Amino acid sequence: MSSADYPIRPVPFTAVRITGGFWQKRQLVNLTTTVPYAIKQCEDTGRLTNFDLAAETLRRRAAGDTTFQNKPLTIYPFDDSDVYKVIEGIAYALHVKPDPELEARLDGWIARIVAAQEPDGYLYTFRTMHPDSPVHEWIDEKRWIKDADLSHEIYNLGHLYEAGVAHYQATGKRILLDACLKSAELLWRDFGDRKLRVAPGHQVIEMGLAKLHRVTGDPRWIELAKIFLEARGPGGPTYSQQHLPVTQQTEAVGHAVRANYMYSGMADVAALTGDADYVSAIRQIWDNVAEKKLSLTGGVGPIQHGEAYGADYELPNACYNETCAAIALMMWNHRMFLFTGEARFLDVLERTAHNGFISGVSLSGDRFFYPNPLAYDGVAKNNHDQAGRAPWFGCACCPPNLMRTLASLTGWFYAVRDDSLYVSFYAPNEGEATVAGTKVRLTQATDYPWSGAVRLTVSPEEPAAFTLRLRIPGWSQGRPVPSDLYTYSDGTRCTWTARVAGETITPTLEHGHAVITRTWNPSDTVELDLPMPVHAVRGHPKIEAVRGRVAFERGPVVYAFEDADHHTNPEAIAVSAATKATVQPRPDLLDGVVTLVLDEADAPPSLQPVTLIPYATWNNRGLAPMAVWLKENTTAGHS
Repeated sequence: MSSADYPIRPVPFTAVRITGGFWQKRQLVNLTTTVPYAIKQCEDTGRLTNFDLAAETLRRRAAGDTTFQNKPLTIYPFDDSDVYKVIEGIAYALHVKPDPELEARLDGWIARIVAAQEPDGYLYTFRTMHPDSPVHEWIDEKRWIKDADLSHEIYNLGHLYEAGVAHYQATGKRILLDACLKSAELLWRDFGDRKLRVAPGHQVIEMGLAKLHRVTGDPRWIELAKIFLEARGPGGPTYSQQHLPVTQQTEAVGHAVRANYMYSGMADVAALTGDADYVSAIRQIWDNVAEKKLSLTGGVGPIQHGEAYGADYELPNACYNETCAAIALMMWNHRMFLFTGEARFLDVLERTAHNGFISGVSLSGDRFFYPNPLAYDGVAKNNHDQAGRAPWFGCACCPPNLMRTLASLTGWFYAVRDDSLYVSFYAPNEGEATVAGTKVRLTQATDYPWSGAVRLTVSPEEPAAFTLRLRIPGWSQGRPVPSDLYTYSDGTRCTWTARVAGETITPTLEHGHAVITRTWNPSDTVELDLPMPVHAVRGHPKIEAVRGRVAFERGPVVYAFEDADHHTNPEAIAVSAATKATVQPRPDLLDGVVTLVLDEADAPPSLQPVTLIPYATWNNRGLAPMAVWLKENTTAGHS
């Protein structure tokens, strides 16, 4: 294990268990439906069989059949990575709920993958099964040469390494981890001397190598991650962030998933090496996103062409906002918090989690969104040529990415630095952390995100002095995002309160956290009350798409109009920023949500009353028009 790392250390997801509420529902559906569904898709689509074809070519050629080749059963050379992400998700799922039958099935998968690895460590099914000539236009005659473009050889390995570490940590078995290390040794031989300079065309290897480094303590793996980062720029394509050296980049550009994976990898390298230039660069890039390139739902990458970040304030409502980009944004923001202890990064993570991330999977767990627009006409085939949620994709990066992220969500709940315990995420859960040498059990009771009342029981093994740092979300302080990109029209701040052992206290606020330092006794309670009024939101005047429009949110949840009954164009509705909204819990609707009923909306009689649902739950009742941003009625006489 490496001693150098982030100054704030996350409490592992294995030490925290969700016990109820919003996220438990989603995690249980993930475990019972999405995991087996993703397994079946990998098997039925040929993604797993590609490894068998590669292994067969290796066996036949080793036996003397020197001309034998196979052709892949799938479309893309990065299809290997879907299998690796599913393995990672299964490993996390086994931590949440042990399942000997599932573990045995996973062992079989891994044996098939290991059989497809070439003797020198190379693992890439599209080349191995068809070695005499490239079987796809993205592949060169020589290894690695086209990775800066589209071969995805190194990208696949990044997801392999993440899966290998997760499987080892979940089961203690080394077979996949050893295959990862064999592969990494090959990368070191080919790239470690810097003679071969190739910038990965799709980043993720950097995070995978950081995980290998943390497990093994081998400094070569983090050095290799740095080598890949330093191969970027100048003069390469902006699409894959190769236009400048990484430490000279100051704004988010190009393909959003690639970009956010890279920024996350830069954070890992900075944490493990102490390179301050990396930190400076990703701080500037983050400012650019938070101030000019973030959708209200926490989505990024609004431009369909290139799945890309746009220009400053280019945030159309009919946006792209790929699910994988939202996941990568959460990864990046969590790392920024671990560097700084600043709650604003967690605020963005929370906004994305409750809106632009979880929107990517249906309530049933077996239908998916690739893009996550903020407006939809009810008919367009905008989801990779499908209208509405799709059962799978030819380019299937998003479903397994969702699966693995939901299974490991609790890794974002708590963190520790010296004698400080950070409470970052609110949901019913039980967890355990070690603070200042003392084991502390934690129990949250809350109906968050539908209610801002949180009861936290803090139980150290014995009385102990330490500091509790409770995140006070930006939305409860009158800021929807940590910039002026969006603002609440009423401009008011809610009055949050805290009590310890029933006594009201007034904690100091540091970097967005309420700081409570005291000697804690077993079963001490902290009660946090975060009022959740409904807010009308306006966008920055430079965001052309939302000029003259209003959106509504409550707590961390962004709302949308979806006319699942009449299929009416949302443009028929006009609201005022002063429009009153009634909060209406609906346990019978969309697996139990809180809706908003707009009392003074200007809409046709057939649409009255105008009801808004949480954005993340749209398109669970069939095709229908949807909009987050509604026209503002400026003549209604409201202030």
